[in-house]
Amino acid sequence: MTEALRIVFAGTPEFAAEHLKALLDSPHQIIAAYTQPDRPAGRGQKLAPSPVKQLAQQHGIAVLQPQSLRDPAAQAELAALQADLMVVVAYGLILPQVVLDTPRLGCINSHASLLPRWRGAAPIQRAIQAGDAHSGVTVMQMEAGLDTGPMLLKVSTPISPSDTGGSLHDRLAELGPPAVLEAIAGLADGSLVGEVQDDSQATYAHKLNKDEARLDWTRPALELERLIRAFNPWPICHSTLNGEPLKILAAELADGQGAPGQILATSKDGLTVACAEGALRLTRLQLPGGKALAFADLFNSRREQFAAGLVLQ
Repeated sequence: MTEALRIVFAGTPEFAAEHLKALLDSPHQIIAAYTQPDRPAGRGQKLAPSPVKQLAQQHGIAVLQPQSLRDPAAQAELAALQADLMVVVAYGLILPQVVLDTPRLGCINSHASLLPRWRGAAPIQRAIQAGDAHSGVTVMQMEAGLDTGPMLLKVSTPISPSDTGGSLHDRLAELGPPAVLEAIAGLADGSLVGEVQDDSQATYAHKLNKDEARLDWTRPALELERLIRAFNPWPICHSTLNGEPLKILAAELADGQGAPGQILATSKDGLTVACAEGALRLTRLQLPGGKALAFADLFNSRREQFAAGLVLQ
């Protein structure tokens, strides 16, 4: 039977909250939850608690939100908890060495990639963007470097041609929590030993930004198709047509040639646009002030707006 540990959890988004749910259902005692300070959200930009904070509060768990863990007072607060282990999932703050050394069994992290590939902030989206055949979750023993620690456990899943950043996120959020529980059991009984990462195989998953979501039609269609899937549901790829912004949520490879960005054909099946190599058929769009719609729903009412020969920029 697994030894029940005193665990401090650290995480912020929904991906992390799924891991916290699994720990709450386990024999372990969650003695505190660390999460990022509340951030402005929504149209009103009111301060909103993270998914981890909301879940922790629902279960009566103490929530700690330091601006930094480099602060000696925050470090002393963590030490006073006398944790056996700290489980970190998409927390968003750097853990200095003194924090990594505080729990009896150290700190472990659930990272949404097959390390050492895609260390960093956006591993799910970068795997799709790069055309990787597989993704997964790696549970590692943390050290001071960014996602560089010894790997304790890996679980893998194929990336399908239809996967988006959202669908792959949700699948990894299901795979990660059981892997963390298995790793904790192995750490507690001493049966699990970390495997050192091969730094020569490492790649870095840069943080997403809205600027790179603007489609550059002088790139190959295959690259743009992957980007559209990777950036759905955020930051969502976009272009401009007739001076108006156009969000593009889904597309498929198509036949055709023309000047980059030129509309080659319009039908209920989609809007076919020329790229530097090949063409894309845009199948789900969002116009300013409207909802995301299948192109078939726009075809009858907005046909003139998408006439062949017009150019997306």
